[in-house]
Amino acid sequence: MFLSRLLDPVKSAAREAGAELWQLYQSGDFEQQQKADLSPVTSADLAANRIIINRLSELTPDIPVISEESYCIPLGQRQDWPRYWLIDPMDGTQEFVARSGDFAVSIALVEHGWPALGVIYWPKEDVLYYATRGHGAFKQQRNLINRIRVNEHQSGDILKIAISRRQPLQPIVDLLQNKHDVEYVALGSCSLKSCLVAEGKADCYLRLGPTGEWDTGAVHVIVEEAGGKILDSEFTPLSYNRRDTLANPDFMVMGQASIPWQQLIKARVTERNLTA
Repeated sequence: MFLSRLLDPVKSAAREAGAELWQLYQSGDFEQQQKADLSPVTSADLAANRIIINRLSELTPDIPVISEESYCIPLGQRQDWPRYWLIDPMDGTQEFVARSGDFAVSIALVEHGWPALGVIYWPKEDVLYYATRGHGAFKQQRNLINRIRVNEHQSGDILKIAISRRQPLQPIVDLLQNKHDVEYVALGSCSLKSCLVAEGKADCYLRLGPTGEWDTGAVHVIVEEAGGKILDSEFTPLSYNRRDTLANPDFMVMGQASIPWQQLIKARVTERNLTA
């Protein structure tokens, strides 16, 4: 009941932030800077961040918020939180700057170290993806709401893999045990590619390179409620709020459980997996 009461206000907050992003995207009236890690941030990210934090603070003043665009709270202060909001006010800033339209608002509620509520809003398409733990995953486009499930992949079907528009393909190809009968589906935004798996338009998404826990929090519950899984590159579950940094290891978003994923994708131990 607690999660269900939160869902509609969180969807509204995501839409409001997304509307601000879309207005700034269309007008071109935003400034771009570079973070310490050389990734881009814009005044639009910060505007959306303010909207979401204000709305969540009004909705649940006792629940803390972790955002990509806010100061990183030390682990010692946050590790015992029973629940917290985990947000990315604009997932896909590079896509925003590049004018592809493939960017999204991401809001998750993490309870006892595991995502329990997730909302993704894609302003360009006016689409909401959302889920609460134990109640299924849904896609809402305007007033049409449909429950979503991962693709019912059959033996012999072409395996559809979601990939980035901006990253080289070869590292992904190198992870595949069988490189035949594969189709690549390109889209921007980490969360939107994960939602492709959740709604059955791709069978998996392999993510190599830096991401934060805010990139996976909301989609984690959406993908799992749709019948899929998100695992790291060693086929173990991602974790939340257990590390000094909020960096994710490389990860895989996998659809139908009956697909022999460990026969198709090479497990990969990386330095980041060992030290994160």
